[in-house]
This record gives sequence, C-alpha cells and structure tokens, in this order.
Amino acid sequence: MSSQQVVRVELGERSYNVVVGPGVRSQIASMVPATAKRAIIVTQANIPFSVEESLIAAGISTRTINIGPGEEFKSLETIEMIMRECAQFGLTRNDVIVGVGGGMVTDIAGFAASVWHRGIAVVHVSTTLVGMVDAAIGGKTGVNLAEGKNLVGAFWQPRGVLCDTEALASLSPRETRCGNGEMAKYHFLTGDDLLSLDLTSRIARCVQIKADIVGSDEREGGRRMLLNYGHTLAHAIEIATDFSVAHGEAVAIGLVYAALLARELGRIDDQRVVQHRQVVEGEYGLSCALPKGLSHDELIALMHSDKKALSGLTFVLDGSNGVEPVTPVSVDAVRSALNRMEVR
Repeated sequence: MSSQQVVRVELGERSYNVVVGPGVRSQIASMVPATAKRAIIVTQANIPFSVEESLIAAGISTRTINIGPGEEFKSLETIEMIMRECAQFGLTRNDVIVGVGGGMVTDIAGFAASVWHRGIAVVHVSTTLVGMVDAAIGGKTGVNLAEGKNLVGAFWQPRGVLCDTEALASLSPRETRCGNGEMAKYHFLTGDDLLSLDLTSRIARCVQIKADIVGSDEREGGRRMLLNYGHTLAHAIEIATDFSVAHGEAVAIGLVYAALLARELGRIDDQRVVQHRQVVEGEYGLSCALPKGLSHDELIALMHSDKKALSGLTFVLDGSNGVEPVTPVSVDAVRSALNRMEVR
C-alpha cells in the first residue's frame, strides 16, 4: 500500500483533494492557484514545520503570521489583524492564504480567505489529528464570540488539504486524545473498526466519511448535521470550562451523553449505551465523565445557544434508524440525562 492516500471531496467545480501521508507538505506549491504571486501563511509558533521554503522555491512571495495558542485568539480581532497584514502585503484576489496548523488555525485561515476581497483561495496543511480527520475538511470556517463557539464564520472550501502525518509525532498526549475523540464519533456514524487500520489509512477513512457527507450536504441543511454527533454538549463544556477541556476530550464526553439522552427518549436500549462507553473509554482511552463543578443550568443554557439549534434544543442522537438530528428535545429529558452522567 502506498504511504500516501488521496481522498476527493466531490463538490462539482469546487472539488478538491485531501492528501494524507508522511511528508506531503512538500506538495504545497501544486495546490496553490497558478495565478498566485503572494501567500499569507497563517500558523502558530509551535508548529513542527513550515511550507515557506517550498512556496518561495515556486516563485511565490510569502508573509507568515503567527497567531496565539489559546481559544481567546480565535476571534474577530485576529481576523482583523490578518486582514491588515493582507492589505500591507498587497494580497490580491489572485493570491492565496495558507493555513498551517491544527483546527483553530485552519478555521481562522479559511474564514480570513472567505472575506478578503470577498473570497480568495485557501490551502490547508493540517498538523493535528483532530484537524486531519475533521476540522481542515469540508469548508466550515469561523471564530468564537463570548456568547458561543464558531458563531461567526462562513462556508469556504479550500483548494486542497495536506495532512502530513509526520507532524503527529510532535503532538502532546492531549492533542492525540482530541483526535481520538473525533475518530470515536466516526465509529458511531459508520460502525467502522478504525483502530484495525494503519494510521494513514485510518485518517484517510475518516476523511472519506466526512467527504461523502459534505459532498451530499455542503451547508449543513440535513445530513451534515450528523458530523455534530456528541458536539452539542461538547461545545457547552468547552465554554463552561473556559476551554480547559479540549475539543476532542469534550466530544468524547458528549458522545456518551448523547447515548444517555437517546436512552432517556427511548431511542436506544441500555446495551447500546454500554457500547458507547466501551468504544469511548475502552477502545479510545477517553474519559466519559463530566468535569466536577459544572452547573447543569449553565450547560443547558449554552446548549440552547448552539448554532445548529432549529427550534428549542436540537441534538444528533442514535436510534433505530441510526444517528440523526432530533428536535425539539425537552429540557426535562436533557436534565435527566445530565443527572445520569458520571462526574470526575
């Protein structure tokens, strides 16, 4: 089997490739527009490699912008800073923005590209497991407000995505857990035993699952909402803990909570709840417990402000027809399921 795998995201004229494997960052010049003379590179100080030399070798002038590491930098202030750098650098509609980093970086770089000159090309070089299997794929971009996560953004598809698995060796155990939380989500969407695959194939399979869903529902009108399995409570936990619980860790908790809520509504049986715990804790080694000290009232209020809420509380839940969006869900059921969560 080739050490590199290519997955196509099929979106008509806006289709693009996601390339997964060691060293694939070297292909960056082939993904930028032929018209590009300049590239703004959005990245962070702790990223294990750069693509600047490859772009310069291809005759493209570059300017690198390092953004801060915390969620507080995933903001409109950061977007304004990037826009000013674009103006000073003379970035035109024919040029490109390149995001090199994890999901936060690619979310910001994609949103910046969507609004500069009303939209220019963006290419992502993903360096984290959660970015490779989820955040860098599919064109959802955005930044946070105090009132909620990713509330301001745009759908803006990249020209291509490079998932360089050499970056994964530098990840902290926590970053690896974050990626595992998103992988566990894909397990429940498909039933695939992803852990039986080698790393490149595992990532490529997750990308293919997401690509298939995005290709059928680019703007989250229906099927794409399935990708938010476990995320309604997860986003609330992130905000309530001031992001001391990382995204993938929160998703793992949210997956088990979604199972408990589905059981509360009579959609699944106790054995299916046990299966969720076995996959999340047993197979992926993630905690299923709510952090101590969280107010259920605050979590419910935050879930009400979730951006996919249609009418009242909206959740993606398991059931006899598989995982699907369910709305409205009663506050009583939500609270009852929270009461059944383990606390640690």
